[in-house]
Amino acid sequence: MDDLREIARVGEAVVREAGRYLRENFGRRVEASFKGAVDLVTPYDLGAQEIVVGRLGTAFPTHGFLAEEGLARPGTSDCRWIIDPLDGTTNFAHGFPVFSVSAALECAGRLTLGLVYDPMRDEMFRAEAGGGAFLNGAPVRVSAVSDLGRSLLATGFPYDVRSSAVNNLDHWGRFIVRAQAIRRCGSAALDLSYIACGRFDGFWELKLKPWDVAAGALMVMEAGGRVTDFEGRPFALDAPGVVATNGGLHGAIIEVLNAGGPKGGGDER
Repeated sequence: MDDLREIARVGEAVVREAGRYLRENFGRRVEASFKGAVDLVTPYDLGAQEIVVGRLGTAFPTHGFLAEEGLARPGTSDCRWIIDPLDGTTNFAHGFPVFSVSAALECAGRLTLGLVYDPMRDEMFRAEAGGGAFLNGAPVRVSAVSDLGRSLLATGFPYDVRSSAVNNLDHWGRFIVRAQAIRRCGSAALDLSYIACGRFDGFWELKLKPWDVAAGALMVMEAGGRVTDFEGRPFALDAPGVVATNGGLHGAIIEVLNAGGPKGGGDER
């Protein structure tokens, strides 16, 4: 693999460029199309993806790509980029300024680099395997909250929430009366980055895709937190559910998740 620091330098510049493109187009009339009942895609998702894949593909021609908007391209090396060019499309389309660009580098099946950029706040989160997690170049750590009743949690709902009983509504109901508060921001990459820097204390969500969690999961782990599936097993990109915490809350969150069954819907019993 090429020098990770050089890859990180190039990757950060590329992710920033895509973020600037999104910021410059934010607030314009958006012609969105639907991938599902509530799952949007806009021309700006595609434009940002073209920037990220095009620039990284030129810089690292042996790397493969897996990206949200229909791209799965193998490379000639054991490295691939896992990209969400616009995490928070619904927010962007509605003029709600919470969204991000997310890119992770996986080599030989191991996450080695994570980048999450919030262009509206000019916040660049970066994690390097074994090298820590950073916000705009400054090291970050997870929070020290150990009492679920004093925790600020984050979650989201799957795109098939209208049609599937596996929809997180029961989980939400169980946590809302146990945690201090819950936030639903609409960008899993930012939720995970906020765990890493101590703004959130815990996060859970169902049915996320690899591009939703790859960069953010590495961020949490490198900031001293823990990431698993709903059963507490080690994190995997294809897990049906993801739990990320500061570590101290992990057992309590998993206990609440499993108290009502793994589906998280209102009619699974």
